[in-house]
Amino acid sequence: MTNRATTRRRQLGAVMRKLRARKGLTLEEAGQLVGVSKATVSRYETQAGPVKWLVIDALCREYGATDEEREAVVALAKDAKQQGWWRSFADFIPESMNLLLTLEDEAVREDHFACVYVPGLLQTRAYSTALQRANEVPLEPAEIERLVDIRMKRQEILSRPKPPRLWAILDESVIRRIVGSPAVMSEQLGRLLEANESPNITLQILPFSKGAHAAALGSFVLIGGKQRTLDVAYVDFHTGSLFLEREEELERYRLAFEYLRAQALDMEASSAMIHRARKEL
Repeated sequence: MTNRATTRRRQLGAVMRKLRARKGLTLEEAGQLVGVSKATVSRYETQAGPVKWLVIDALCREYGATDEEREAVVALAKDAKQQGWWRSFADFIPESMNLLLTLEDEAVREDHFACVYVPGLLQTRAYSTALQRANEVPLEPAEIERLVDIRMKRQEILSRPKPPRLWAILDESVIRRIVGSPAVMSEQLGRLLEANESPNITLQILPFSKGAHAAALGSFVLIGGKQRTLDVAYVDFHTGSLFLEREEELERYRLAFEYLRAQALDMEASSAMIHRARKEL
């Protein structure tokens, strides 16, 4: 892990590229404005290497970043070497998960659309374990337990003094698909009902009756930073994951989520549907 860029450093590079592009400056022009070389600006936009937060601050000012944007980016620069709680799991989890955990650890909001399974932040241990056991590549019991431990640890962000705002829209298939056993599923549906009573969680069900919808191609997560400049869309495929940060990509997913939110049942009707699904088990 020590030889790899931290996920904060990766995010810093992506944000600096985005701010410079927004201003329409070349690497050389940006460097001239703050008295550093083109190579230095380029290095600051890559995934590795040390950074000086004073230079980051100066670049942000020249890029026309707002005070809030600048403060958020400088904070990233100051913490670029910091590793999160998952460091002890670093050799066990893929790099994409490492990045997701960092983004999630610093998020102020998360918008989830799930069309197959309950989002990890809302899974019970038994449900999560059943999913790992269903993997097409058989895993050893110890591996399964460790993966589930990571997922349960992730959920602690929801019980912080200032938790992120979580908005989850679940396709009806998520609550109808029996994972593990009826007993496991009943417990999981109970967890969803509890979550919908939480002041920082909004849960909606998108019923089958709505037919085709804005995100028919798959699940996704919009992870919101303190500023929109730090927003990232996370798309999880069976064969890998994508992190999307370009503004046009983000806007597409933001619009999709707005459409889904409008099509889904409200919180009360969603809880009622979950209750019915639980009774039918």
